[in-house]
Amino acid sequence: MKGVVSILALTLLCIGCSDSPKTDAAADSEAPPGQVLINGAGATFPYPIYSKWFDQYHRLFPQIQINYQSIGSGGGIRQVIEGTVDFGATDSPMTDAQLREAKIKILHFPTVLGAVVPTYNIPGITEEVNFTPEALAGIFLGKITKWNDPELKKVNEALNLPDKGIVVVHRSDGSGTTYVWTDYLAKVNPEWKSKVGANTSVNWPAGLGGKGNEGVAGLIKQTPYSIGYLEFIYAIHNKMTYGKVRNSADNFVKADLTSVAAAAAGVVNTIPADFRVSITNPPVHDGYPISSFTWLLIPSKILDPVKKEAITDFLHWMLEDGQEMVEALAYARLPKQLVDMEQKAIASIE
Repeated sequence: MKGVVSILALTLLCIGCSDSPKTDAAADSEAPPGQVLINGAGATFPYPIYSKWFDQYHRLFPQIQINYQSIGSGGGIRQVIEGTVDFGATDSPMTDAQLREAKIKILHFPTVLGAVVPTYNIPGITEEVNFTPEALAGIFLGKITKWNDPELKKVNEALNLPDKGIVVVHRSDGSGTTYVWTDYLAKVNPEWKSKVGANTSVNWPAGLGGKGNEGVAGLIKQTPYSIGYLEFIYAIHNKMTYGKVRNSADNFVKADLTSVAAAAAGVVNTIPADFRVSITNPPVHDGYPISSFTWLLIPSKILDPVKKEAITDFLHWMLEDGQEMVEALAYARLPKQLVDMEQKAIASIE
């Protein structure tokens, strides 16, 4: 593994590194003598795998400590722009305007694949509900207001959907999860695109707001006949009921490791060199249509040579050994073609 060689060099560099001036996008905490302390912040969705990775990497190389604050994609973008962290993390790629705000060019590195799922609480219904793009857009626009609406009944003939009002639940805070959800709706529904659009925060036409995935899940659990959206891993870990979504090939697909990986595989040949790409609603037969990458945001120039060595080595390790750990935590691994592209892109960090 590349890390063994480079970490030996890093260890030599690190002797006395606590006395070196902090010239890079600096962390708030001081590193003990002989230690490299790297601080990051951002997306909540990848926190379980990032926590696993950072802990495992520290076990392999005890002189390197990576601290990560799970504060949301918006916070991660803001802090990496301001230079108050060594790296950020986001579920939605930075916009051109955000990139221009940064004093140092910011690079995107996809880390794992995930999905956002429609989660619901319909008393008496434990089966999977099928959702068309029209139904999801109509519900969140406030136009489809009953569970037995014809748009839902026609694709759920075996279910006795009730004549009850739908309670919409959405995020009240800015989040990458919201970006993925609204990005999908904007692609499949022209009215949603023109009236609401895609962003980490939007003006919701209808519904109740919950803070974080926890808030949304809590509202769904306590509110009969409600529907909201959650990150796939959160729905799995909390045993929440979620439905299938009709994809662009007219197949109803449930989110799982296979269908999420298929969504990425179907577009990997069109991924741009900067890795800022949306993979929602891909032209894939068996892909789950509300899938997404999540990204680490790395400054293209890291002035502290010790931190540069540690960060670039971690990126290589993440794309090699780290990918072997993702499926156990309900994430899908990156396509090999994308991994090869990223390995080469790491060389552009100065």
